[in-house]
Amino acid sequence: MNQIKSLDDLRKLKMDLQSKIDLREKSIDPESHIRIRVAMATCGIASGAREVMDFMVSALQKRNIDGIVTQTGCMGYCYAEPTIEVTLPGRDPVVFGYVDVKKCDEIIEKYIRRGELVEGIIPQNYQTIQ
Repeated sequence: MNQIKSLDDLRKLKMDLQSKIDLREKSIDPESHIRIRVAMATCGIASGAREVMDFMVSALQKRNIDGIVTQTGCMGYCYAEPTIEVTLPGRDPVVFGYVDVKKCDEIIEKYIRRGELVEGIIPQNYQTIQ
């Protein structure tokens, strides 16, 4: 653990720990929360997925949107990286491709807040086994 040298260091540590606690608490009942999975395999990271994930986490916090942002491995859409999967409560997951910070903002405002479809959806190419 790094040494705390200022009040800002202490605040940053508190925010980091609080976000980890929030993630654990929300994972008890994830279906009732907005879930965003960012593909963070090598191809995703090379295409900018780390910036997308950082933006999603900070943007949801700033806008007081109750969501869980996690990373996942390859989703198989390497041609469309960075990709994210957004699952709204009670709905099927939707995968968006070619996501950058600008597209994240549009997804948050239009799809997550208002439920409007946004360009960039990758069609589902599999069937869920019930």
